Amino acid sequence: MDQLPAREIECLLVLAGELHFGRTAARLGCSQSRVSQLVAALERRIGAKLVERTSRRVELTRFGAEFVGEVGPAYQRLVGVVGQARERARRGGLAEVRIGFQGTAYEEVIEALRRFKLHCQTSVVVTEVPYGSPFSAVLDGVVDCAVVELPVRDERLTVGFSFPPQDRLLAVGAEHPFARRERVDIEELASVDLIASTGEAPGYWLAAQVPPATPAGSEIRSTAGVATLQEGLTLVAGSEHALLLCRPFVERSRRGDVRYVPVSGMEASSQLGLVWRTDRTTAQLEYLARLLAEESARASSTG
Repeated sequence: MDQLPAREIECLLVLAGELHFGRTAARLGCSQSRVSQLVAALERRIGAKLVERTSRRVELTRFGAEFVGEVGPAYQRLVGVVGQARERARRGGLAEVRIGFQGTAYEEVIEALRRFKLHCQTSVVVTEVPYGSPFSAVLDGVVDCAVVELPVRDERLTVGFSFPPQDRLLAVGAEHPFARRERVDIEELASVDLIASTGEAPGYWLAAQVPPATPAGSEIRSTAGVATLQEGLTLVAGSEHALLLCRPFVERSRRGDVRYVPVSGMEASSQLGLVWRTDRTTAQLEYLARLLAEESARASSTG
């Protein structure tokens, strides 16, 4: 395999942003002639024209623009990996990946983390993400990634893996009128007080978790909020409030004072996703996403 032309690629990426040989040379700390030499060398290596230069302007060829679009993200990830390795060497210890969860981590996630730690020789720190602030810990750098409820509509965040959609169940106290029902109709949600979340979640995310109205237009009340799902279950157990939860969480949160009832007519399913900051994408996080996909597929085939 040919030696990776890192300097030539860096030069092209800077030139693609500046579209000016002088400014590119200044950013790279070299002469304009050196910029020309690096671009020409990369064109010879690839075998195609990448840059068109006239007396008045500089622009990428169509092939050059496509190449920049392909190589740019990969180059940035490579730079990130090298930076992380340098930081690990400076600290003199193993890298640490911090991962957050809403609720609990179930079996296939735990197995993916076990494989991840073994393969990457990386320590993993697990923490709970507040129910009402699913993205804040990731955006603020408190955790490197998080398994949270979707949807995500923020270009600052990348969804590395989306788990299969799951049914949503209504959690009610053992003495609630719905507790002995086999199921409830979605229109009956207008007669309960659904628990919402407190925190900094965007409006579109809040509406996906607690719909403001039934399909027929009846308003759904929501007078109480909680910071964590465990707080929500505690409130459900001792009151007339109810809480919508995804099936995987329900299956791992059984308790004698709470009942879980299927909801007929609820088209919007629940879905979890592995999320990280787009500008902090690393090979490690992408590898973790692949492991989660493998373990999820294995669980589906044996379930």
